[in-house]
Formats: sequence, structure tokens, C-alpha cells
Amino acid sequence: MKVHDDKLKFQIKAQAPSRLLWLSLSLLLLLPSWHPSVMAQSKTGTTIGQFLLIEPSARYTGMGNAGVASYDEIAAAYYNPGAIGRLRGYGLQFTHSLWLADIRYDYVAASIQMGTIGNLLVTATSLNSGEIDVRTVEQPLGTGERYSVSNFALGLGYGRQLTDRFSMGFTINYVQETIWHSSLSTVAISVGTLYNLTTNGVRLGASICNFGMPARYSGRDLRIIYDNDPSKYGDNSSLPGQIYTDAYPLPVIFRVGLSVPIEFSPNNRLQLAVNAFHPNDNTESISFGAEWLLFKSFGLRAGYQNLFLKDSEVGLTLGAGLQLDVAGHFFQFDYAWADHGRLENAQRFTVGFLF
Repeated sequence: MKVHDDKLKFQIKAQAPSRLLWLSLSLLLLLPSWHPSVMAQSKTGTTIGQFLLIEPSARYTGMGNAGVASYDEIAAAYYNPGAIGRLRGYGLQFTHSLWLADIRYDYVAASIQMGTIGNLLVTATSLNSGEIDVRTVEQPLGTGERYSVSNFALGLGYGRQLTDRFSMGFTINYVQETIWHSSLSTVAISVGTLYNLTTNGVRLGASICNFGMPARYSGRDLRIIYDNDPSKYGDNSSLPGQIYTDAYPLPVIFRVGLSVPIEFSPNNRLQLAVNAFHPNDNTESISFGAEWLLFKSFGLRAGYQNLFLKDSEVGLTLGAGLQLDVAGHFFQFDYAWADHGRLENAQRFTVGFLF
């Protein structure tokens, strides 16, 4: 009787991870159809800080930006701060992208391992339009003045691996947007968790990012000369005034996803990933992708991002990368191409070092 009980317990333990995996996949695929806002009006264009939604990792971009259940590089903390607790050693990572309309995007991150206390992360994100000619109705060819639009975020994060399977973390970002002489600033907080479902690397991740206070623009560009009553003559028709803008929220986004490794041999591995998204300014969507890693060095990637997103201009993503281990120091170079429909495409280049 005891032998039969032991066999039954073994079968239950063996089937549990498989059942949990299929249940999680089912939840991800059904998530967009559950929420009533799928059929409701989109809130696109109602939030500030849109540059916070530009993914900094060329590797995960090549996989459809399905990175919430990964921790294989420093930039994984962007998708899920829980990845900070899984990082090892000291590392640096740089990403550059010539974004849409020749806008420049740059991202840098550094990780610091602090032993059993946990890990620290420092990040900086920049988006800059370059100088643009000021044009008016009266002077459509330009007034001779030039302006620029710049966005900047400086972040600090902390993460810790609490058990051999579970880790969590958070990041705090100071966010600033500037349009010529007017700007706004606020603070954004992101939190996330990672859990290894099985011993062979099947992972479940979830995060909520960019939660913070609304902000409004202010600055000398909003100062005006005001006439309280244009129908009256003799009064002061040049009163100094200022236009007050509304306060708008940050683009909060909830991510949940799975990462599943398939190892054909020690030098031939496939990584599958699927993520579901629930933003506060758009409809729900699903992204998925895969990485084929050969000889633990060369990776080929493909994916599709934001499936089911209303009026989406994004879709197919492709990428490739090189990973080298030289005398215990890890080096990576990654490239990604992402389709943006009528806006053509965006390309990213990432370089990383781990010591």
C-alpha cells in the first residue's frame, strides 16, 4: 500500500508543473478577451511619458518584446524589476536606436551585486528630437528660431532573490519631459516578481510599471499677454497671464508572461516567450517570440508584438546577437529590427559587459 501511495505522489508531483504551465498559457491567451475595454474606446494619447514605453533591449525586441519572464541580461529589469534579484556580478549595458522620424534614443544601465543583501540597478534613458525649425502661419518657412523636444529618466532599482525559485524587485525613476522652454517632471515606480515554475527553467513573470503621480507642463512658453475685455478701450489690454495645462497620468502597464526553454543539446537551445499586456492608455495585447541559440554564442530571434492591439502599427520583429565569454568576462552584442507599419521601422543596437 505504501508503494502505491509513493507512486501516486510521484505522479501528482510530475503532473503539477505541466498542469500549471498549461493553465498559465491558457490565462495569457484568454486575457485580452476577458476585459470589457477590449471592445471599448482606446485612450491612446491621454498619458505623458510615452518614451518610457520604448523597450531598451535589442535582444528582447527581436523576440517581440516578450521579456517579462526573463533575467538573462541587465535590460531585463525594464520589463520586470524582479529580474534585478537574479543578476550576477557587475555589468554595464548600452542601447542606441535611431527612433521614428530620426529621433535619437539612448539607454544605459549598470548592475551592482551586493551579495546576500541583493542587487542594485542604475539606469538613464534619453530621447531627443534634435533641433527643429519654428514655423508659424505667417512664416511657414521658419522664423529663424529653433526648438527641441527632450525626454529624460534617471532610475534606481533594487532586487533580491528570496528563494531558489522566487525573486522580486522595484525601480524608482525621476522622469522629465521638455518642449523648448516648458517642462514637466514626476516620479514613476515599477515593481515585479519572477518565479521558476520548474527546475528546467520554465519561468513565470509579472510586473506593473510606471505607476506615479500625474504631471502638468509649465514654463515661459505658456506665458501670454491677456486682454480681459477686448470690447473696452482705455483699459489695460496687456495684462501678463499664463496658460495652465491639465495634469496627465503616466503610461501604467501591467505585464504577465511565460518563458519556456527547449534544449535539444548543450549547443542547441530554443527559448520561447509569450507576454500579455494591460495598459491604462490602450487596449490589451499579446506579444510572443523565440530565440534559437547555437553553441551558446550566436542567437537568431523572431517575434510578433502587440497582437490584438487596436489600430496597431507594430508587428513583426527580427534580431540576432553574439555572446562571448572571455576569461570569465561576458560580452554581448545584439541587433533588432521592428516593423512600425506606416512609420516604417526602428532598429536597435545593444552592447553589454558583465564582470
